[in-house]
Amino acid sequence: MSEIALSDNGLLSRTVAFELLESVLLKKQPLDHMLERHKGFQSLESQDRNFVRMMISTILRRKGQIEDVINRSVDQDKPLHPESLYLVLYIGAVQILFMDVSDHAAVHVTVELAKEKGFSRQKGLVNAVLRRVVTEGKEWIKKQDLVQTNVPQWLLSNWVEGYGLTTAAQIAESSLSEASLDISVKDPEMRLNWAKALEAGILPTGSLRRTSGGNVTHFQGFDEGQWWVQDASAALPVKILADVSGKIVVDLCAAPGGKTAQLAAAGAHVHAIDRSAKRLSKLNENMERLGLQNQVQTEVSDGAAWQPKEKVDVVLLDAPCSATGTIRRHPDVMHLKSTQDMEQLMAVQTRLLDNAAEILKIGGTLMYCTCSLQKQESEAQVDSFLARHAEFSRVPIAPDEVGGVEALVNEVGDVRVLPFHLAPHGGMDGFFVSRMIKNA
Repeated sequence: MSEIALSDNGLLSRTVAFELLESVLLKKQPLDHMLERHKGFQSLESQDRNFVRMMISTILRRKGQIEDVINRSVDQDKPLHPESLYLVLYIGAVQILFMDVSDHAAVHVTVELAKEKGFSRQKGLVNAVLRRVVTEGKEWIKKQDLVQTNVPQWLLSNWVEGYGLTTAAQIAESSLSEASLDISVKDPEMRLNWAKALEAGILPTGSLRRTSGGNVTHFQGFDEGQWWVQDASAALPVKILADVSGKIVVDLCAAPGGKTAQLAAAGAHVHAIDRSAKRLSKLNENMERLGLQNQVQTEVSDGAAWQPKEKVDVVLLDAPCSATGTIRRHPDVMHLKSTQDMEQLMAVQTRLLDNAAEILKIGGTLMYCTCSLQKQESEAQVDSFLARHAEFSRVPIAPDEVGGVEALVNEVGDVRVLPFHLAPHGGMDGFFVSRMIKNA
């Protein structure tokens, strides 16, 4: 990325980055929420917003490496104080180590940032640390272990336990890469046309993929509602459901609405349920843009308690989870989630599954999915559910239902997507899908 000139905007963009990092790393707020709410970020010009987003994403993705280099560069034994001083140094170091910014500009503007954020007394330390990062940091980076340095130990240990050492290392390394932009088309017959118009390739699973991003609202067909942004992995459950035309389908945790849109576009009558009124409002806006609002009925409710007037044909439950499969898109997940969070979410998933079983008619289909790489939230939840509910059985998913990609289907017929799957195409988000039928 080209350097933003050192001007008021140059300092302003770093100031905004500091405040966003403070919210994520010190106040434990999700990055996407803060990007939406931070007025300073929203007021930046497009180029500056892209720069800030890239800076923060790289820091979150490479925080362990950056922290190691900073600690080597600090000529003292005890940690720096206050803790927020590290944020200033992260912003300086990431530009030197991982971004296309001149060393001189990176050091100079970071010293200015230190003064701006009340660290005038420490500006000499900031200057000295960053100058050492300039002279020695890139050599230190070469000797670091990418996975061990950046991925939290609890997460890595969980992956090793669930998948074995070799696969866990592949998962971790792939999770640290950037994700592409994936798109679902409203009319599958127009997939080739939109691939050409959007300069996108077509994945074996049917999603469109752009290797470069951009402001999607400016792309052809967006305002006309011809497509929507949706990760290729997240698009799989509805693809597997196939013919839902005329069926009553409950999307039990519907927001942000990608699957709701798929279902509605395929002719289903969708009950979109979500606890968040704000997120459902956004879903409604998207359905109107796509011209699918007449197929969708939304309701703000707890999916673990919501009841329909009559039993339904299909329940799609994309359950709240640790979201570790989305680290490529949301590197803040590594710094916001913990084992305790996962355990709390597992209790929620269990309640949602039990209610899904209740509202489904005999002969109906339950699709359970998560964007988690943790087997406790996915495979183990399905095993536990089937043990509790003898009236349900698993319906194995065949490779030809997921574009013929055999690697996506595990030995019992569930879909288990890992970040390195379809690596030649740019990988995929980690995801899990299980299809079950209610027999009695």
